[in-house]
Amino acid sequence: MVIPGFRLFCLLGLILIASTAGAHAQQPGPQPALKVGLHVSPPFVMENAKTNPQGMAVELWKDVAANAALPFEFQTFDTVADLLRATESGTLDVAVSNLTITHERARRMDFTQPWYDGGLRLLVDANASGSASDTLQGLYSMGHLRNYAILGILIILATVLLTLFDRRFDSDFPKRWAHGLSESFYHVISMVTSGKASRKNLFGSFGKVLSAFWIVCGVGVVAYVTSSITSVMTADAITRQIDGISDLGDRTVGVFTGSVAESFAREAGLPFKSFSDIDQAAASLKKAEVAAVLADAPVLEYYAHSRPEMALEVVGTLMHPDKYAFALPSNSPLRRVLTAEILRAKEQGTLAALKTKYFGGQN
Repeated sequence: MVIPGFRLFCLLGLILIASTAGAHAQQPGPQPALKVGLHVSPPFVMENAKTNPQGMAVELWKDVAANAALPFEFQTFDTVADLLRATESGTLDVAVSNLTITHERARRMDFTQPWYDGGLRLLVDANASGSASDTLQGLYSMGHLRNYAILGILIILATVLLTLFDRRFDSDFPKRWAHGLSESFYHVISMVTSGKASRKNLFGSFGKVLSAFWIVCGVGVVAYVTSSITSVMTADAITRQIDGISDLGDRTVGVFTGSVAESFAREAGLPFKSFSDIDQAAASLKKAEVAAVLADAPVLEYYAHSRPEMALEVVGTLMHPDKYAFALPSNSPLRRVLTAEILRAKEQGTLAALKTKYFGGQN
């Protein structure tokens, strides 16, 4: 006969074993690391992002992830378009950079609470100047090259006439045609460029009057050539000066592939050339392959400030005001968590401290 107390003891033991096994079965394993995509865009995501990511957006993400206890690993993408495609497809869990929230993007993916106010401006070469071909084109279009040709013909004609004259009336004049023409040409050019006679005066008072008249003509020629070239170069400099989007005309502007600036340029009908990053765009700008670079204002301002040797300048008023946020695949469960953490970073002053660190508190 089984003792009732023993039966009760066995039953309690079985219940304890079953509950322990159930607890072990329900205990979650290690949380998988989030796949976080980056696109280098100083100062939000700095260079060497593949080895040691830095920048305002990176530091904000690290703060958010640490407070939400989210493990993660970084992946770097060459263009904004590649980063957004990976996010939309779900290949990435989060996209971190200075990503602008737009209506078209919001239809394809989710965004967190905005954490930065931005917009578009222009980056130009402060030392940009027209090339020799541009100056020649200006001289041609204004008719100066034709006038130069006429002056050249007159100088050649004067050289020949002076040679014929001197061969007849000046016994000391060289007898060989080559020497005679070269001496006459030198005399004519000397009169034209300096207003000074390089040879003796002939025929007394008449010769002096003729020399004086030739000097006046020479001074006039020099003044005309100088003023025409100066006016063309000045007009070219004024035309090339870019103070805003309206000054671009039909000149090509550089943008980043897949960026809001690229969409803006396309909608505005601006000729544009796309680049994967700002280093490529700035190099093209210095080579005069593009007239300006259109991109996010803080990115351009930081780039120009950190590279004074390149003599770059950010111009124009802020265009297309926008807001930056982290991007996620549609219906991501992380949206609420990350938004709450970004709001915490704002309220605790973490975001303000990052702005001060990278922009001196001016943004």
